[in-house]
Amino acid sequence: MIAAAWFYEQQAEGLGGEFIGEVRHTVGRIIAHPESGARFSRGLRRMLVDRFSYAVLYRAEAEQILLVAVMHLHRRPGYWRHRL
Repeated sequence: MIAAAWFYEQQAEGLGGEFIGEVRHTVGRIIAHPESGARFSRGLRRMLVDRFSYAVLYRAEAEQILLVAVMHLHRRPGYWRHRL
């Protein structure tokens, strides 16, 4: 996520901060409605980040939400699998 924010900031001043803000907004949506993300695999869910080609990958458990990755939708598919 930090690398993506840095990349966006290099593209246009302030864009990196906007990316971080959108990711935070997405995490807030996940916390408020953990079952609303699309089923992904192995008990994981995915919620898209507005305005950017990223999604937050997470697992909603009884007492907690485990954030697995902020993943790009088109690059390096499956790079996060070792985190499970």
